[in-house]
Amino acid sequence: MPSREEPLSGRCACGAVVFEVTAPFLTAGYCHCKRCQRRAGVPWSLNGQVPAEAFEVVRGEEHVRVWEPPDGLPKAFCVRCGGHLYSDAGGARGVRFGALDGDPGIQPEWHQWVESAPAWHPLPDDGLPRYPQRRPLS
Repeated sequence: MPSREEPLSGRCACGAVVFEVTAPFLTAGYCHCKRCQRRAGVPWSLNGQVPAEAFEVVRGEEHVRVWEPPDGLPKAFCVRCGGHLYSDAGGARGVRFGALDGDPGIQPEWHQWVESAPAWHPLPDDGLPRYPQRRPLS
């Protein structure tokens, strides 16, 4: 589990942007929305949510750009390599697990936007709750 004493680092694909998570993730899960599919190039993305104060870009802030879709959360990425980093939900950050350097200390807990999942790639029978659109926020 990430903590202030033992932060979990992460980075973009080229390493220009490095961040740290300093608190345990609150929740984690798979998003199957079209936006995540198109940004990641795969049928889903795996993300975890941490309090905003537990997430910090420690190197390369000048390489971070934010895309603000008209109907979704702002998405941060590295302008040099395009690597996905996090989304900004105000009081929380949605961190892309693929950008982490180590174990996030949490397993996926849900699937959201399953109505957008491609028919050619069935969801696994993993017993996790499934939400047709956005999962209820806790």
